[in-house]
Amino acid sequence: MKRGAAGRLFIALLFLGACNDMKVQPKYTPLDPSPFFADGRSTRMPVADTVSRGNLRLDDHLYTGKVNGKFVETFPFPITSEILNRGQERYAIFCSMCHGATGDGNGMIVQRGFKAPASYHVDRLRNESAGYFYDVITNGYGIMYSYGDRIPVSDRWAIVAYIRALQLSQNGRLLDVPQPERDRLERSR
Repeated sequence: MKRGAAGRLFIALLFLGACNDMKVQPKYTPLDPSPFFADGRSTRMPVADTVSRGNLRLDDHLYTGKVNGKFVETFPFPITSEILNRGQERYAIFCSMCHGATGDGNGMIVQRGFKAPASYHVDRLRNESAGYFYDVITNGYGIMYSYGDRIPVSDRWAIVAYIRALQLSQNGRLLDVPQPERDRLERSR
């Protein structure tokens, strides 16, 4: 072995030895005891009257889908075509693999042998409140896991709006169509 290569090997071994020491550092993890503080805790309580910035979540309707502990029937903001389009996009990404493109509960996972989720078009789910669907997306239900940490709040509401649109599209009646549009449909027959 040449002298230069041996020197580089020696330096590399020194660095590797130093890296091992980094694994064992004097530090506290949350809830470890500590003799340094009088109360024996390493985790410190926030200073009195500390206010969280940006995470207060004061609007129960928006953040929980409930008001006074009951699921809401309404949306926390007006539903526009942009919100429906966003809901459709998010639904295709997060929901359609189980619930199917039309919400019939026949998504790709069912075709792969997994248990089918309930169709959005059954009476029980057609009659559920918007807050219920928001809560299920946020916290999960049955074998469906929570999407609360994967889907932002506004996108969860957009998905709920899109689910409502799916329900209307699959269970619509001619009487649901406004009269001018009904007349146009009749003329086009």
